[in-house]
Amino acid sequence: MLLAATLSVATLAGCSPSAPGGGAASPGAEGPAAAAGGASRLDTIISRGTLVCGVEGSIPGFSFVDSAGKYTGLDVDVCRAVAAAIFGDPEKVEYRNLDSTERFTALAGGEVDMLSRNTTWTASRDAAGGNGLEFAPTTFYDGQGIMATKASGITDLKGFQGKSICVETGTTTELNLADRMRELGVTFNEVKFQDSDATYAAYAEGRCEGVTSDRSQLAARRTTLPTPDDHVLLDEVMSKEPLGPVTVNNDSRLFDIVKWVTYGLIQAEEFGITQANVDQQVNSTNPSVKRFLGGEGDLGKQLGLSNDFMVKAIKAGGNYGEIYERNVGAQSTLKLDRGLNKLWTDGGLMYSPPFR
Repeated sequence: MLLAATLSVATLAGCSPSAPGGGAASPGAEGPAAAAGGASRLDTIISRGTLVCGVEGSIPGFSFVDSAGKYTGLDVDVCRAVAAAIFGDPEKVEYRNLDSTERFTALAGGEVDMLSRNTTWTASRDAAGGNGLEFAPTTFYDGQGIMATKASGITDLKGFQGKSICVETGTTTELNLADRMRELGVTFNEVKFQDSDATYAAYAEGRCEGVTSDRSQLAARRTTLPTPDDHVLLDEVMSKEPLGPVTVNNDSRLFDIVKWVTYGLIQAEEFGITQANVDQQVNSTNPSVKRFLGGEGDLGKQLGLSNDFMVKAIKAGGNYGEIYERNVGAQSTLKLDRGLNKLWTDGGLMYSPPFR
């Protein structure tokens, strides 16, 4: 059984505390323990010595754990970057696999410190009167799609009249599907499951003619089916699905760190700062780059981190473009086109506010 799936926060709280970058914190240090403000889950993270990150765990390219217990994926690399910014060590992360129905309860109850788990930013989830979550910058702009077996002959949503569609419950996917089918006047059988593994297992067994989720997840899951070429991703896009990290509401100290580390990965790509050249870029004469990497100013200290927190985050896995291409882009088995996930300078939506 995986450690990440069995350890609770109460258990992890017994870990020896460590300062950012290793070693004990010293008086007046620029680490998180010196951050101003009220009580925050950040204090618990520092005391525990690890970041507990809620992930999905079974989506290749986003968060996937192999037989050896190793986690990889775009969402996982975001967790690693945050841990590196806080501790100076991207390995100081404990992963917790969460299904769609338990993720928000686990976050609110303190079982995890943050979610990096294909979670869609919506008004009701963000609102204090709803789930009361804080959404960090979007790390993947997606849309809901549907996959069908080629043998079914289905080419559009109207083809599911009287047919069955597998869907994970407790998701925007479930709601969007119902809205779209009602709009089209299509009567279908909705087969619901609490987690994605059960959803795709049922689809693979032929219990439903189609399965619906984010298009990126469908593409990833198709690669795990016994005969991927027997399945087709339809052209239909039912929704907007901005996916990104999530923290609890009203905890600005932790939220600001997750937010600015995420923005920092995007800004690093814009600056041309990579995992390989970040040490050289520290000596840049460009004032914006120097400030971004902590060579001047106190941006890190203002967040409760060391001023070179983005150097540590970039060393963990590279800039946003590197993370994308390695996990889901040209260097991966998924080979997803970046589309909207390109930088704003290249016609995409990835844009960071100024680091100043």
